[in-house]
Amino acid sequence: MKIGLGEHFNYKKLIRFVLPSIVMMIFISIYGIVDGIFVSNIVGSNAFASVNFVMPVLMIIGAIGFMVGTGGSALVSLTIGQGHQKKANEYFSLLIYFLLATGIVVSLLIFIFVDKMVRWLGADATIVNDCILYGRILSALMPFFLLQNCFQNFLVVAEKPGFGLIITVVAGVTNMVLDFLFMYVFKMGVAGAACATGISWIVGTTIPFLYFIKRKENELKLVKPKWNSSVVVKSCSNGLSEMLSNISLSIVNMLFNMQLMKYAGANGVVAYGIIMYVSFIFVGTYQGYSFAIAPVIGYNYGAKNNKELKNIFKKSIIIIGIFSVVMTVAAESLSPLLANIFVSYDKDLVAMTTLAIRIFSLSFIISGFNIFASSLFTALNNGIISALISFLRTFVFQIIMIFGLPLLFDLNGLWMSVVFAEILSVIVSICCVCCNRKRYQYF
Repeated sequence: MKIGLGEHFNYKKLIRFVLPSIVMMIFISIYGIVDGIFVSNIVGSNAFASVNFVMPVLMIIGAIGFMVGTGGSALVSLTIGQGHQKKANEYFSLLIYFLLATGIVVSLLIFIFVDKMVRWLGADATIVNDCILYGRILSALMPFFLLQNCFQNFLVVAEKPGFGLIITVVAGVTNMVLDFLFMYVFKMGVAGAACATGISWIVGTTIPFLYFIKRKENELKLVKPKWNSSVVVKSCSNGLSEMLSNISLSIVNMLFNMQLMKYAGANGVVAYGIIMYVSFIFVGTYQGYSFAIAPVIGYNYGAKNNKELKNIFKKSIIIIGIFSVVMTVAAESLSPLLANIFVSYDKDLVAMTTLAIRIFSLSFIISGFNIFASSLFTALNNGIISALISFLRTFVFQIIMIFGLPLLFDLNGLWMSVVFAEILSVIVSICCVCCNRKRYQYF
């Protein structure tokens, strides 16, 4: 049964609405993990290190898609809530074609300069060639990655989160099957991993593109766009927090890798790569919930339905609180198993990774509230506060901890850095939510 943005949400209906997006984010994480398992166990730990070394560069570019998708979907859902469907379609179409053009430009730039970037970031002789090869193949397909990220947000606005999940599953299965063929059967190494990922991006973009072309006029669909610079600026500024979050995460990952090369060598980079894969599953639950509920918040804010806005806010805090406890306990309990899945061939690396996951996982008890707080203000079209929370959480606080805590706790200080950054961030989030409650009336 279809659930509309303007309906009253009890717990059952709310979970049903957000569940496809949560499952989608978890599935994205799972097929990313499968990618890593294939690379680590078939090609080797150096190849695995090279993939994780260059991935933050690609994620920085991919953040443009998240920015346009989150900021644009908030604006479009607000416009629909105000009763302007035709205008919403024009905004949506403009943003998609603007993103496509932007993706082509940045794709060319990354393709040309990726070799200089990985060398500047400190890739040594054991991984530099694989870094360049992996980066060049995926940079050529980057426009598809940007559009895939963006379309997922607009499928929620179109009240089709379940279809978004189906697309993700199809793309993910494509990636996993091609991983097996390219790396195990055809022995293509890192190039095979890159090709499998790139083709999955094409699949994940083509399906929603065709879907939005064929929709009816009274539904969210692609139409002939009209240039409107204010729409582009508003969407980009509103989605700035999500872009900053992804860029910050990528920069922090680069700095993490540089520090790990100093304190633990290539094994440290491998352990951190595993942590990131694990983190994608757990944090992805919060992200899936937050971006699924954002259009509902934006719609009710646009419709001035304060009663339902309060209902959504209260239930969201309770649900995220339950998620936080369950996922933290799960991550702590499963840490040895998760480490062995990737590097069972190296007992010392298993021990390092298990301890790292256990320390890092303490952050899951807090991170969900920070992710929701940032998404809340994006949905309310307040990109400034959303960006502030995101920038402090994923960049400022983490960089301070990355360079400060190792001086006190050596390698364990690096694993602790995210935990302390989340603690500082939740203080900022609480202050922002409380200070703006009268303005937005969400409680």
